[in-house]
Amino acid sequence: MTQRRFTRISRRQMVRGLMATTAFGVVTKFGTACSPAPEGDATTDEAATGDAGGEELVVGFIYVGPKDDFGYNQAHAEGAAAMVANVPGIKLVEEASVPETTAVAETMRSMIEIDGAKVLFPTSFGYFDPYILELAAEFPEVQFFHAGGLYQDGVHPDNVGSYFGYIDEAQYVAGVVAGHMTQSGKLGFVAAKPIPQVLRNINAFTLGAKSVKPEITTQVIFTGDWAEPVKEAEATNSMADQGIDVVTCHVDSPKVVMETAERRGIYSSGYHANQGPLAPEGYLTGAEWDWSSIYSQLGEQFKAGQTLMAGDIPHILRGGLGGKFCKLSPYGPAVTDEAKAAADAAREQLIAGELVIYKGELKDNGGNVILTSDQEYKQDDIELEKMDYLIEGVEGSIDG
Repeated sequence: MTQRRFTRISRRQMVRGLMATTAFGVVTKFGTACSPAPEGDATTDEAATGDAGGEELVVGFIYVGPKDDFGYNQAHAEGAAAMVANVPGIKLVEEASVPETTAVAETMRSMIEIDGAKVLFPTSFGYFDPYILELAAEFPEVQFFHAGGLYQDGVHPDNVGSYFGYIDEAQYVAGVVAGHMTQSGKLGFVAAKPIPQVLRNINAFTLGAKSVKPEITTQVIFTGDWAEPVKEAEATNSMADQGIDVVTCHVDSPKVVMETAERRGIYSSGYHANQGPLAPEGYLTGAEWDWSSIYSQLGEQFKAGQTLMAGDIPHILRGGLGGKFCKLSPYGPAVTDEAKAAADAAREQLIAGELVIYKGELKDNGGNVILTSDQEYKQDDIELEKMDYLIEGVEGSIDG
């Protein structure tokens, strides 16, 4: 894997060097290591120059893992494909398995200088600072959209945008299902890193379950990185050994967690995409991204000439179940009618704005009061994007 990464970088550097000394048509014969778009070749002369009767726009997507991971990267890749399918005149360039290092800066630079990309979606959390911020300052005419990073007005470049979904709403509903289905009252959560988005999912899942059975606990194990399949399997097995009977996760590819839970005969709740086929007996539901609708809407705005820099596109895009940023996986065969009814009711209340997930009295798992009985955080409250605690009922520590 390391050797392949070095080969990819040197190949891009070779192509960029050739561009300075040869005709562009010769360069394209070497390719750019970017995957072709579903319709046509995104690395042809026309796509790279953005010249197809003045209509084509080259959009680049970068993923930290493989595009078929049954998880985070697959959800984004499916959304990117939907943008191309739904919005005429967009050409797609992609690169997968790009680490959160200077490698992503090299990939972004190559997409801009070689492929002619005018919009980039570097999708992984660690791409934002410093890599996106540095490249955005260097290429002010290119729009950079990052999933999860919080844009700060007056601090970050005008050509940087942040988009993310309130997927903790879907996690809350999945927690309601888990609360109905658990027999032991003990849930498990395999997580990558204790960043705000992950903590928010852990806490929302637990709050959903506790709305059914207040005594429920959730054990969390942090693996330390987005893709640690061995540690994910070990964590899931450890949870099963302790009598935990429902597990979920926030890692890039939930595949290992789902398959391990199925082998151990315990329930699983998915994340990012539908993992139902991986656990046909024990899969309950899952919190899924719905990037197809969001990316298609953005694609239409791009083609209409709208930009972050002109203020036509907001620098911060957020939404939940009602805004079609996320959705629930279909219920698995084990889910009872009672659990389905309760989950459906919670989902409708969240969409209508009638249910507030984070309201007092709310304590962290160290006994400190986060919200008093008369306080609440609604979904768009900026404090939730700074979350640095685990709630009461979650067993584990963000310090490892």
